[in-house]
Amino acid sequence: MTFPGANADRGTGAYAIVGAPLDVSTTFQPGARFGPERVRRFSRSFEDYDPETDGRFSGRDVYDHGDVGAVGAIDDAEEYLTFLEGELADLRTDGLTPLLLGGEHTVSIAGVRAVDPDVFVCLDAHLDLREEYAGDSYSHSTVTHHSLDVADRAVIVGARAGSEAEYERASEVDVTVVPPEDVSEWTPEFGGESVYLSVDIDAADPGFAPGTGTMEPFGLRPREIRRVVRGVAPHAAGFDVVEVNDRDDGQAAALAGKLLRAFVFARADS
Repeated sequence: MTFPGANADRGTGAYAIVGAPLDVSTTFQPGARFGPERVRRFSRSFEDYDPETDGRFSGRDVYDHGDVGAVGAIDDAEEYLTFLEGELADLRTDGLTPLLLGGEHTVSIAGVRAVDPDVFVCLDAHLDLREEYAGDSYSHSTVTHHSLDVADRAVIVGARAGSEAEYERASEVDVTVVPPEDVSEWTPEFGGESVYLSVDIDAADPGFAPGTGTMEPFGLRPREIRRVVRGVAPHAAGFDVVEVNDRDDGQAAALAGKLLRAFVFARADS
């Protein structure tokens, strides 16, 4: 199943949707390996037309590359990330902007490495600044830590959970945390910096997106997330939406699909 409206081929596309069904380090509710398929499936009901940009998604030159790795067949995160990074780098060489569908948040590490941005912007309930978790240096809770090996700085939007050590790390000059209560007033400012934008669907309050691995109450509303995505998109050279699983009735997947479309519409219209 391809993402609805992703009608371009690799040779003519401007954007490439890539499914990344990694699901090896989820610590609470697994199922993120089903995320890419669910996002495609629950996006089938969306209208092609976007009234905000007066455009059609099917006219935005989006190519669906399919999934990298078979569902249930991935057990080595580090090896998988190396392969995924290579696939994304090849797509960028061909002039396409990668749009990753997760999968656990760990897949964002491959996206950041392939894009090599100045700034990592992440909508997330969690800081993800751990160096390791339960002995795993490629846990989904290490994403921002790894991203800072590539990017000069990180902006974590909507964060409301983390260890004491993570909050200490977040107080350093290369990390900015925008808590949920401040998101509605936050304005993206990047100057000439390049950006990679990641959306962990658990940034949303679980009342809106219960189908995710580690739910965290007191989160963001979908309109707030869409505003951030649309504001960052014109600056972004890569995008992902991750941590969607199969433990709801499609709410998380539908939100993820809409956010991917919002990114494409805003970036194409900039």
